[in-house]
Amino acid sequence: MKTFIFDLDNTLYPESLNVFGLIDHRINRYMHEKLGIPEPEVDVLRRLYWKIYGVTLNGLMIHYNVDPEDFLEFVHDVKLHHILKPNQRLRTSLENLECHKVIFTNGSTRHAENVLSALGIDDMFEQIFDVRVAYFKPKPFPEPYLKILEILNVHGKDCVMIDDIPENLRTAKNLGMKTILIGTHNGHDFIDYCLEKACIIGEIAGSEI
Repeated sequence: MKTFIFDLDNTLYPESLNVFGLIDHRINRYMHEKLGIPEPEVDVLRRLYWKIYGVTLNGLMIHYNVDPEDFLEFVHDVKLHHILKPNQRLRTSLENLECHKVIFTNGSTRHAENVLSALGIDDMFEQIFDVRVAYFKPKPFPEPYLKILEILNVHGKDCVMIDDIPENLRTAKNLGMKTILIGTHNGHDFIDYCLEKACIIGEIAGSEI
């Protein structure tokens, strides 16, 4: 049986809902209010750390000795139920996937639980792997992927990864996984399938993957 490894944000719900914008705002507040970084520098520095380290958190841990637990609690303290609603089509699609299903996110488990609850699919996944799984090493670095495979006791060839960021899928493909991009295909040869939205994944999985 295949193991399907799902990304969370902008994968299980549309990017257009701008949930990540709420988190970005909280990150900016954390950097300014808690670390004293001048407001004009915050957004540029946050994006720079994200580009270099994969997530802003790692840059702040390295350069500002930030407590990662304090950071994760603060930045994911967002209200989602007025933005995300139960998605019956997504739920049905997940139910039709006769496989193991897990979440793999660069966010926190608490945030993942809140998102899944708001979407009405919190009982659809066997496990959540968050940014802590490899000591805060995020996607697309290989360490968290390898740790997840170890914990699940599976090989890459037995897994399918679904994500909205191509670079995250490049690592998955290098480890032997099948890859599904949620979004627009950009011609990368490490993308096996491209879907407009996650809620139609069940329509291809049974016969093609």
